[in-house]
Amino acid sequence: SSAQQQREREWWIGVFLLLSHLCFSLGEVLDGQIRYSVPEEMRKGVFVGDVAKDLGLDVRRLVAGRARLVIDDEIKYVTLNPNKGHIVVDERIDREKLCAKKSPCSFSLEIVLEDPLELFPITIEVQDVNDHAPVFPKKEIHLDISESTAVGTAFLLDSASDPDVGINSLQSYALKANEHFILKQRARPDGSKYAEIVLHKALDREKQSEHALVLSAVDGGEPQMSGTVKIQVSVLDANDNAPVFTQRLYKASVLENVLRGAIILRVSAVDADQGYNGNVTYYFTHLEEDSSFPFEINPFTGEIKLTGELDYELLSSYEINIQEKDPWGLVGHSKLIIDILDVNDNSPVITMASYSGKISEDSPPGTVVALISVQDKDSGKNGQVRVAIEENLPFSIKSTLRNYYTLVTEQILDREINSKYNITLTAVDEAFQALSSKKSFVLEITDVNDNAPAFGQNVYTTHVMENNSPGVTLLQVQATDPDQGQNAHLSYFLVENEINGNPVSKYFSIKPESGTIQSLYSFDYEQTKEFRLQVKAVDGGSPPLSSNTTVIIKVQDQNDNPPQVLYPVQTAGSVVAEMVPRSADVGYLVTKVVAVDVDSGQNAWLSYKLQKATDRALFEVGSQNGEIRTVRQVTEKDLLKQRLTVIVEDNGQPSRSATVIVNVAVADSFPEVLSEFSDFPHDKDYNDNLTFYLVLALAVVSFLFITCLVVIISVKIYRWKQSRILYHSSLPVIPYYPPRYSDTLGTGTLPHTYNYEVCRTTDSRKSDCKFGRAGSQNVLIMDPSSTGTMQRMQSEKSILDEPDSPLEVTNYMQIIFIFVFLFFSLWGIYIFFLLGLDCKWSCWTAK
Repeated sequence: SSAQQQREREWWIGVFLLLSHLCFSLGEVLDGQIRYSVPEEMRKGVFVGDVAKDLGLDVRRLVAGRARLVIDDEIKYVTLNPNKGHIVVDERIDREKLCAKKSPCSFSLEIVLEDPLELFPITIEVQDVNDHAPVFPKKEIHLDISESTAVGTAFLLDSASDPDVGINSLQSYALKANEHFILKQRARPDGSKYAEIVLHKALDREKQSEHALVLSAVDGGEPQMSGTVKIQVSVLDANDNAPVFTQRLYKASVLENVLRGAIILRVSAVDADQGYNGNVTYYFTHLEEDSSFPFEINPFTGEIKLTGELDYELLSSYEINIQEKDPWGLVGHSKLIIDILDVNDNSPVITMASYSGKISEDSPPGTVVALISVQDKDSGKNGQVRVAIEENLPFSIKSTLRNYYTLVTEQILDREINSKYNITLTAVDEAFQALSSKKSFVLEITDVNDNAPAFGQNVYTTHVMENNSPGVTLLQVQATDPDQGQNAHLSYFLVENEINGNPVSKYFSIKPESGTIQSLYSFDYEQTKEFRLQVKAVDGGSPPLSSNTTVIIKVQDQNDNPPQVLYPVQTAGSVVAEMVPRSADVGYLVTKVVAVDVDSGQNAWLSYKLQKATDRALFEVGSQNGEIRTVRQVTEKDLLKQRLTVIVEDNGQPSRSATVIVNVAVADSFPEVLSEFSDFPHDKDYNDNLTFYLVLALAVVSFLFITCLVVIISVKIYRWKQSRILYHSSLPVIPYYPPRYSDTLGTGTLPHTYNYEVCRTTDSRKSDCKFGRAGSQNVLIMDPSSTGTMQRMQSEKSILDEPDSPLEVTNYMQIIFIFVFLFFSLWGIYIFFLLGLDCKWSCWTAK
């Protein structure tokens, strides 16, 4: 099947490629030039040669020198891996497309290294692979053979074409066995093979007028590939002379720019027959049906005319097989070779083989800027090129190798004077009618960090209000740098120093990109009124350059402090009073309110006002000095206790204030004042706290009482049920004793009882507590002897079995007694607690 044949073909191709690679992949140095061999149709990435090893170069030299391949052709078949020093296939190579029938097939390239500049020519030979089968130009061959044709007459057949070369090209023909014809293979002087069928047995048109033959063409590749064509033979009547060309080989030369329709050559043939049998027609025998061959032949005159365009650079010669035929099918053949002559129709092509587009401004004269390749596809003088550069530029052109030039500097460059150059190269060939081309490119001069940043101001000053929010932007400093790129990329930093013993980074931060200074701290004008910072601008050059500037930040005052009253001193828990004798005149100085404000300016200007007073008609306050004076004569009707409230305000926006209470006693003697001021109401806060503690104590006592009551009742009920179960069971009887009785030894006692007396007076501060001694003890002694134990147990059991036995009544009485005891004990604790609080209050008020 076709799929199996394809797989077999691919297998043989793989074997051939492996053998070819083993045989030809090694490079050899001939006359200073490295040659490599590589089979065609290799996939991308296949190893071609180790140039680093063959040239004796270190791989690091290839990397440092930015090694690259320079190939004249537009299609880059191979590429260089500089990290390994290997040349590998970059694009599938079609030998037939590259060289057609030319053998050996090769193409040249150069390896370019920089710093210093080196050039190594390399030739890569492309080995043929049997990737094409022989193909006949037509699907079917028609032959007209006269029946009178003598046995042994040969008939030329259309040759098969195989674009492969060498052993992979066409090697032999084979004819399917038949009765009348045999195959003869011939070779031309140039080595090409063609086939003839020879009449082996005379034809008889009356017996068989048509014969179908199959011709095969086989190449010599591994695996072999073949092509077939059908030969349709029509038997004609007798025609015993075949036409013959006047020449066995025709040659012609034509310029590549000749116009279409031009007559290239005329061929002719003679036929010994006369009349109709002597008519000869001409045609090409090797063309395919869809061929774009640029020639055609007149079948009657033998004139060969140009029908397309010629291009010396694409194909320099054509080989054509010509055949003539008489009306009865006798044929003759010849060969035509047309050589194409070169015309200067290609302008030089300028290629930047190595060009970065940039050069440093501190590069010394003679620095290589670019490696330029100039190619002209024409031949001879038509392909010889001269390269020039425009004048008045600090560059020159130097020729290094064939078709290669270097552009070098002639003087030191300065980016600040000229940051780029527009360079135009002109390439002119040496033909009689010369052709030229131009290549323009821009060379940028890269910057060197030779300029330090410069601030617009030596000192920057700004203001900030105190109590500012942390993170607020204070100001932005900016510097400029005439350099370019990274050398002009500025970063801003705060110079480390101390402010009030702390690093400056505690108070401020700066954005490195923008130079924006922000506060990290809420400033207080009363602590610090001014900050001095040093800001550094650093560029991104190597080494970096920097400059400094000073930033002064002044803190502005804000009315953030209320006035503080120094006198009279306000203390909690004490009453301070100023005395005014009843004989005081108008304007008597009672006291002076002294206040200060730590703010500054108008925020510290204080004014005094009388906000409230027991008698506003008796006193006044100086608005500027805070002096409290009487505004009228004191009389006997004026109250002894006078309470004044003075408000102190500053002049800020908004203003802040403080109040002070002044107690004034209108009396003539100190004892009178002392007795009156002892009745001032107690502190309300303490009364509120006392009420809270009393309520809390009452709640705790009540909770403890209820909890104990529930626990005792639960325990008594549980024991009573256990005793009932015990006495009704058949188990041995264990004596049962009521709770709180002593054990069988008779050492237990009932709890002690305490008596106490509470003595209360109308004045809670003078109350007292009196505790009594412990009351009498009732001791119940049990008989320690065992006499009558069982009888007593039986009697107790009978008593417990009765619903209202005396023992059960006794238990109830004990429970009631315990409840009463707990109740009065807890309430006693509560009363003691109240008495203690009241005693504490009385002592405090006495002070």
